[in-house]
Amino acid sequence: TSPFAWLRTRFYYLLIRLYFDHEFSIEEFTRGAKQAFSVVSKLLSQRKLDLLEELVSAEVLQVLKEKISLLPDSHRDALAADIDAIMYTTEGDVRIYYDDDGIKFVSILMCFWYLNGANLPDEVPGEAKVFQIVFGDENTKEKKHLLTANYEFQREFTEGAKPDWTITRIEHPRLLE
Repeated sequence: TSPFAWLRTRFYYLLIRLYFDHEFSIEEFTRGAKQAFSVVSKLLSQRKLDLLEELVSAEVLQVLKEKISLLPDSHRDALAADIDAIMYTTEGDVRIYYDDDGIKFVSILMCFWYLNGANLPDEVPGEAKVFQIVFGDENTKEKKHLLTANYEFQREFTEGAKPDWTITRIEHPRLLE
């Protein structure tokens, strides 16, 4: 991340703490986002989309239903991210906005890099290279792919709104396109 983007996100975290949630902590949010990413990605992989209704926005869920049904098994398997296989997590973008009715929202885009042992071809659609990592010695070789995913979390901060974060964007580049 550029120093400007890093500084900008820290400024937004300060605004969130000052005006929306005095107990907001990016560390705690990141832990929760990692757990949500792991759960949602596994449910996607297992095609258990009905279990996502409380976690994912209705618009995103509708798009996912269409895309998941068209995925080959290898790509579907590659969606699943075990929480221990998440190698790196970072914030992408933070936004604070109000709609026309004065409803306050905060959205945070989280980027995840995770290892997955799905049987993916060396070249995935779009001709982009997927990083492969080999673990073990010659007898016990295990190939894993380093994959990325972007999940956007949104929460309404209007007085009386439920204090739940909802996933409003799910991207698994070159897998879920």
